Amino acid sequence: MKFLNQPPRFLFFTGKGGVGKTSIACAAAIQLAETEQRVLLVSTDPASNVGQVFGVSIGNQITKIPNIPNLAALEIDPQAAAQVYRNRIVDPVRGVLPDDVVKGIEEQLSGACTTEIAAFDEFTALLIDSALTNNYDHIIFDTAPTGHTIRLLQLPTAWSGFLEAGKGDASCLGPLAGLEKQRSQYKAAVDALADPKRTRLILVARAQQTTLREVARTHEELAAIGLSKQYLVINGILPESETANDSLATAIFEREQTALNEIPDVLKALPCDFVMLKAFNLVGIAALGQLLIDSPPQTQLIENSPIELNAPNLSELVNGIAEDGHGLVMLMGKGGVGKTTLAAAIAVELAHRGLPVHLTTSDPAAHLNETLNGVLDNLTVSRIDPQAETERYRQHVLETKGEKLDAQGRALLEEDLRSPCTEEIAVFQAFSRIIREAGKKFVVMDTAPTGHTLLLLDATGAYHREVTRQMGNNGLHYLTPMMQLQDPKQTKVLIATLAETTPVLEAANLQADLRRAGIEPWAWIINNSVALTNPHSPLLKQRALNEIEKISDVANTHSQRYAVVPLLKAEPVGIERLLELSGYDND
Repeated sequence: MKFLNQPPRFLFFTGKGGVGKTSIACAAAIQLAETEQRVLLVSTDPASNVGQVFGVSIGNQITKIPNIPNLAALEIDPQAAAQVYRNRIVDPVRGVLPDDVVKGIEEQLSGACTTEIAAFDEFTALLIDSALTNNYDHIIFDTAPTGHTIRLLQLPTAWSGFLEAGKGDASCLGPLAGLEKQRSQYKAAVDALADPKRTRLILVARAQQTTLREVARTHEELAAIGLSKQYLVINGILPESETANDSLATAIFEREQTALNEIPDVLKALPCDFVMLKAFNLVGIAALGQLLIDSPPQTQLIENSPIELNAPNLSELVNGIAEDGHGLVMLMGKGGVGKTTLAAAIAVELAHRGLPVHLTTSDPAAHLNETLNGVLDNLTVSRIDPQAETERYRQHVLETKGEKLDAQGRALLEEDLRSPCTEEIAVFQAFSRIIREAGKKFVVMDTAPTGHTLLLLDATGAYHREVTRQMGNNGLHYLTPMMQLQDPKQTKVLIATLAETTPVLEAANLQADLRRAGIEPWAWIINNSVALTNPHSPLLKQRALNEIEKISDVANTHSQRYAVVPLLKAEPVGIERLLELSGYDND
């Protein structure tokens, strides 16, 4: 593999959710460790599944991986990191400042903004020479999906610039001293990221036109902030040998080859590796050890009898959604499970039934218009654009809070609003504004991948707690966004997943997180099922057989209400194909 030739100390794996970043990062870590290199594998994804892949509990501390002597792993836990960050700021002033002041500081540090900063704080600590990292020859980062990762990699520069110029009260951060102490650490992180001798970025993609276009955008955005040493890995390519007597396999192969032949120009100059699709689940050291080896597909001897799977389709779920006439429908799940496509399919079918629908997304990497590829009566489409929402929020604050300030006070306010943390507040306000529409129409929301969505829900919970505290027992009626999310009459949360070991585990963990927040998921959707297509290709048939057990787990263990959506021969782009995806009877 080219990306492993003479590797520098830091390797970053990034890309759209579901392309196989974690599997390839884990396989690369194993391969380097087996050459006597000391390797630390770090996940910066708030919904990390590195521990699940290795079959061990990792968490927020460096943990040795059994049976691989030179490999250790760390999952940056945003909540644990946030608590450490809060303690670092608050503990020195306990007993020194009045209790009400300390309580106010703690309240300022209770939201999603602090959680992001704290996780970022741990991330930058791994990019500098310290007792924590000195023992490792290589540090491999398995990152969150693209949009979140770009933000993460931009933050060292953003915070360094903010601290250089910042003279505001940084109200969303608590005391500015909490960041001032890290100034030198952030500068060292910027230097490490920009040095091609120390840092290599590996863009992971699938052989899909939309994914490759997004990777091209990612390449340009990261090159613009100094990460110029980039490699490309195209994962999960179906071998041509599987196309004999199988129309689905033929369609997939032709679609992938078309995407590879039309790869964006900006990617053609990058060193590129190809990883073939495997028949087995990529869980465990033995499976990961085979991932980067270019060998023929290994399948068991499979009988020629057809695979029978009787499961509810997406249209049956839409029947239950449509009964209420309006409401919020939220698609949640790990990146790469097809939330954008499923959200579009649900919205299109609701609109096709004559119901008013607003389809929107909070995912920075989502492309709803590309998926719809057309217009439909009763359907409006929007996107929560973080940059646009941040500018809207800044202007609102300047026009209200800054209206009566003198020149010096306004300058301080403007400086405070340049904090990178302002974006989190702005996105939350846009989210709150959109879901209020669900009282009169259907709002179908395609959310960002799990970890980022949980941070948004954390902000929603913090706002709810603050409103509840301020309202007290005065008897006035109020409704917070969190109360709306917790009410099944107003909100239906659909968890999207794939019929594979790791995605089902991730979906179960998401469901547990939602339940802890008082949100009960309404249904699960299993997307891209090969089992529903009754394939003949040995590789696809093996994958279909693997799916049956996972679909049974969902139906019998995780959710009383579910649907299975097939993998289509053609990409589900456009109104007609989206209706086909849901199984909607248009007659």
